Amino acid sequence: MATNRKMDFLADEIALADFAKAIAHPARIAILKLLAQQKSCICGEIVEGLPLAQATVSQHLKELKAIGLIKGSIEGKTSCYCIDWEVFNQFVSQFGVFADLAKNASGQTQACC
Repeated sequence: MATNRKMDFLADEIALADFAKAIAHPARIAILKLLAQQKSCICGEIVEGLPLAQATVSQHLKELKAIGLIKGSIEGKTSCYCIDWEVFNQFVSQFGVFADLAKNASGQTQACC
């Protein structure tokens, strides 16, 4: 029987994989782009900017919020979201380290197979 072996990996590897999973949908990329263009954004404005239903956008916002990429607050019936730039920059930095390792490895001359 297969088991979840996620805990056998380093914390930074788990965090980077979780980040990649969180942004692995075009709608989430589009949401992050919308939020990056503004200081904050009301959920209704995000829905207007995407070809998705409000419930679908809310589910994507929930996933981005769960990983910490965005912060949100509720004021009455209005939900307002913004990018948590500190968390976002941490993930970008971690991905940069991974990209540098991959770039250095691609310079090797031996064939892998």
